[in-house]
Amino acid sequence: MKVYVEEFQISTRSREEIVVISEQVEKAVEKSGVKNGIALIYVPHATAIITANENEPRLKEDILNKVRALFPRGAGYRHDEIDDNANAHLANIFLGFHLVMPVVNGELRRGTWQEIMLIEMDGPRRRNVVVIVVGE
Repeated sequence: MKVYVEEFQISTRSREEIVVISEQVEKAVEKSGVKNGIALIYVPHATAIITANENEPRLKEDILNKVRALFPRGAGYRHDEIDDNANAHLANIFLGFHLVMPVVNGELRRGTWQEIMLIEMDGPRRRNVVVIVVGE
């Protein structure tokens, strides 16, 4: 069994934004040499999210608007007394900071419209993304 680990950085430009990272993840899977297995895509940050969905501008706007509605800034969270980013922490907990996808025949197995996305909730920042590919 092979285990391959790669880490790359993404610079975000806004307080909240969606950045597509599919290409970087696919390159890591290719470099891994794993033919069949799984890829874990993980963001080691408490205020960012990893997910997969369609990279359509209006949908990305809808996603950000829904996340803002579910986790509004300045809603009286206790943590805001320290950092003013409690909503970003809550979004990370409930929406997720990792994603697992299959690797089949040496390629990341995504759905037709699925792109891997980092959702920034407390930017702008430099975010690390860790990709771990395990398999044969």
